This record gives sequence, structure tokens and C-alpha cells, in this order.
Amino acid sequence: MTSVEDEPLISATTALNGATTPGEASGTERRKRRTRPVPPITFDEALTLGHAIQEHAAGQRVRRLTLFENMKREADSMASRAIITGSFQYGITVGSYKSEHLELTPDGATATSSDTPPPERFAAQFKLAIEKNEAFRKLYENFKGNRLPTASVLKDYVLSQGIDKDFANECVETFVVNAKFLGLLRTIAGAERLLTREHVLEDMDKFSLAVSQRVPQVIEGTVASDTVRVASVVDVQVRDSMSDTCFYIAPIGQPESEERQHSDLFMGSLVEPALQEFGMKLVRADQITDPGLISKQVIEYIVRAPLVIADLSYHNPNVFYELALRHAVRKPIVQLSRVADRLPFDVREFRTVQIDTTSIYTLVPRLDTYRTEIASQIRMSMESHDQGENPLTIFYPGFWSSEQ
Repeated sequence: MTSVEDEPLISATTALNGATTPGEASGTERRKRRTRPVPPITFDEALTLGHAIQEHAAGQRVRRLTLFENMKREADSMASRAIITGSFQYGITVGSYKSEHLELTPDGATATSSDTPPPERFAAQFKLAIEKNEAFRKLYENFKGNRLPTASVLKDYVLSQGIDKDFANECVETFVVNAKFLGLLRTIAGAERLLTREHVLEDMDKFSLAVSQRVPQVIEGTVASDTVRVASVVDVQVRDSMSDTCFYIAPIGQPESEERQHSDLFMGSLVEPALQEFGMKLVRADQITDPGLISKQVIEYIVRAPLVIADLSYHNPNVFYELALRHAVRKPIVQLSRVADRLPFDVREFRTVQIDTTSIYTLVPRLDTYRTEIASQIRMSMESHDQGENPLTIFYPGFWSSEQ
């Protein structure tokens, strides 16, 4: 559990007038303090820290700075701090982002060791990802063995359990992503179901579920909904303020082409619904009608928009060019792709929501989970207050130096 403080705790007027004593300020701070009911990141992302300790330190206690140097990550970035904090809250590691050393807990060692038998590794991961957190445990116990409800029903349930409404969406999103990672979500008879832990353990040999192998940071979604929407084409103009704008980089193609139908489907059925809780408006290049060079306007959106979502499906060259521009400005970005399209090496290691479009019979039952996972990635990307991690920031941080 973490504490989240509302700012400012004392208004500027009160402070200037001296109306609040230190004791009163302390009381105000205590009243304003809220308890975060879930870790700030998903379990699979937190698990990367445990895997790194196994890989670079043979599972032993290690200096924090040395570990992150070997991981080729900035040790003091907000993203790295979130991973350390999340790993601690899940019970994978011991140590904070200020600690000299980090080390695995006994459960964390079991959950990340390649020497651990798969059933034991799964049991340890289940304990850390679901059982250890009260909110996740209640969701699992209440809905296990049944069809997974829509995100709104799950949200109503966590609210009924006393979860702060400001964290309700995040709680549901993180739970669904964690359950998917563990292999607890499976499409059965056309509906997404939340399997019991015992069911998964029984099926591990039969289905060869490698639930704890280290894989690229790719999320493959999964929940139940029977609605498919196609994005409506609404003309927009470049605005002075883009504070509520999300720019959508995608393979657009010609009207009626497969690429256009794909882009409209992803935009209307997945991305726009995922953005609703954040109050953001989605803009795609073909919707810009402001007079002038379209390329200039697109670049303006790429540079200025607080969030960019990039669909890497079809390996469209324009998409990758625009993705590189966004990397250069170091602002939040979320990546999507079809499962059928193998990601290029340069972006493969970065978190991507992969969507299985092989068949309508597998796509439709999973729409709600895909939306939930996209929303989870949006939240984590937007809450990372420092510069986002991408190939440039990791491998060539001097790119932005005034001396270059």
C-alpha cells in the first residue's frame, strides 16, 4: 500500500495569512492522505525487476545502481522508481528506490527462478499478483469460475468493497491484466471466464502454459462484450490547446481498404472507449481539415499532444516514422499491434498491447479486456511524470544534449 497526497495541502491564501499552524497543517495533511489500494504498475511489469536480479545477480542481493546499469535503465527515473515500488508492494523484492541494495523475497525468488518447477512458480506468482492484495483477492474470490463481467460491473463491485472511487478503474484494469498474465482468463464457449487457480494448475501440463517464463513486455488482451463499433469520421482542426487530445498514429490506407477498415475498427471499438475515463478526444490524421500542409499538422499533433497511441499493425512505414518523432519528444506513448504482425527488433522490447484478430469468434469475446488493458497502459504512461523510456532515452540519452 502506498499513500497518495492531494496538493496543495494548504492554500496559498491560508499560508500567506498565517492562519494555519504547524499542528493544523499536520492534521490537514492526515485528512488529505489517501491510501492507494493497488500497486502503481501491473504484476508482469513489476516482475521484470525480479527477473533482472535473477539474470544479473544470480538471484542475490545487488546494488540498486549496478542493477539498473545492467538493465540499461536510468535508476532514478520515475519509471524505474515505479517498478521498484510496485515490485516491493507485490512482495517480489525488498528495498525502496532510495535503498542502496535490492533483493528478492523468498516468494519473489520462487516466482522468478527458472529452476523452480512450473506449478510452484505459478503458485508463487498467484500469491504475489492476486492473493497478497486485498482488492484483487476479493475480485478473484467473487468472480472465479464464472464468466468475467464487464469492466463497469467489476468497478461497481470494488466500490461496494470500499475502494476509493478515484482508484476503482485502476484497480479493475490492473486485476484484469494480472489475471491474464497468470493464464486465469480463457475464452470458453464464446465467453471470457475467470478460471480457478486449481483449474490452471490441472491444465498446465496439457496446455504447456508457460505462465512465468520471461517474455518481451507484450500484453495480449482478453473479456466479454458483444459490441463492435467502427470509428465515426469527424472532421477536426488543429487547436491552440491540446490538453485533452490523444493523437492516433495508425495505418489508414485508402477508403474501403483493409487497412482503413482495420484502423476504423481499432479506433472505434478499442481506443476511443479506453480513452473515455480520461476525458480525452482522439484525433487521427485523416480527420484534420485545417488548411495547410497535412504533414505539418500531423507533426504538430505528434509533438504537442499529451498522449499518442500508435498502432503498429501492417508495419506501415509512415507509422514507424511518426513513432520515431514521438520518441524524440519524450512524451507518453502507448503501442498497439495485431498478433499477426511480428514487431521489429527496435520496438519489440517495449510494452505493446497485442490484439488477436485471427477470427471474429476470438476477437469479440475479448473486446472488453483489450479496452481495459489499453486503458491500463494509458494510465501508467500518463502517470510517468518524467520523460518516457524509448530506444533513444535508453541507448543514447545524449541525443538531447545541447552539445550534440
